[in-house]
Amino acid sequence: MPPHASEVLDQQWLTVRARLIEVAAALDRIDRAEGSVAEDPRMKQIGQSLALLADEHGNRAEQLQMVFSLPYQPEWRERYGV
Repeated sequence: MPPHASEVLDQQWLTVRARLIEVAAALDRIDRAEGSVAEDPRMKQIGQSLALLADEHGNRAEQLQMVFSLPYQPEWRERYGV
């Protein structure tokens, strides 16, 4: 029998909270730094990731991984000499 959602939340709460604070702190450091990264594609990936985390549908981890993944290239073996 799978654990109850409240049990999982109890077990994961401090870890999740700490990681979210780390992300917020990193974004704050970027904001305070000189210059702008508004057009950097990595910032778009971060924004997409945060939107996925706010979504209440499942498969967040898989979807988030896809945000940071390159599209599949059928010719990858030839391209990378594998």
